[in-house]
Amino acid sequence: MRNKNFRAYSLLGNIALVNFNEDMKAKEKKVFAEKILKDNKSVVTVLEKVGKFKGRLRKIETKVVAGENSKEVLYRENGCSFRFNVDTTYFSPRLSNERKEVAEMIKEQDSVFVCFAGVAPFSIVIAKNSKAKVVTNELNREANKYGKLNALRNKVEDRMEFADGDFKKVAEKLKKQKKKFDVIVMPRPQLKDSFLEDAFKLTKKGTRVYYYDFCSLEDREKIVEMVQDEAKKSKKKIKILKVKNAGEIAPYKVRLRVDFKVL
Repeated sequence: MRNKNFRAYSLLGNIALVNFNEDMKAKEKKVFAEKILKDNKSVVTVLEKVGKFKGRLRKIETKVVAGENSKEVLYRENGCSFRFNVDTTYFSPRLSNERKEVAEMIKEQDSVFVCFAGVAPFSIVIAKNSKAKVVTNELNREANKYGKLNALRNKVEDRMEFADGDFKKVAEKLKKQKKKFDVIVMPRPQLKDSFLEDAFKLTKKGTRVYYYDFCSLEDREKIVEMVQDEAKKSKKKIKILKVKNAGEIAPYKVRLRVDFKVL
């Protein structure tokens, strides 16, 4: 929805998140927020987004405009439900189809590692739908707390293991333990480091990697070349299986998924 007074709003479970223009008055915001509550019976809180996602933890800042004084979301997708705090954890509903698609490519006997897991939506959708064993890694302590609660909520705690902390340190620790995985999922934030050097430490012959990056439409091939270069640096031979636009994040800028296999 758009007009001269606001940019857009998105529904996130029981919460509506609004991007207002800076010149919109508080009373106007309140009126619009009340209309959202009236038009969407499942929404109990309307939040104004007052900052962008920032840092490796991908946190944003919001404030309550109308409804209940809460920033905790109850969100459902792919036969799973998730609780998380909008301000202290990162969650993208736009990746719902990605989570479903990746989960459908996982086999029950696969050992799976998910890094940058947030409140564990990729991990839980995979564990729920494929029955595979999943190790999930996230740096944000608050996200890990919700991730463990979400595993219990979705009754997949017996198929999940949490390896909390910095991915680089966790990867090095698992390498020393000689842990290798059949599948590695990397829904990474927008950072300069690809973290592929660390991921390759956990691969073996046949490992499939689902790697996410961000680029302009014309730079797709540069991302693929970067993945191939990182493989060479780690002395790994790979085969690119698929390159997919996994959603537009800005005009002419996309989230890219590169699927590849270690040979």
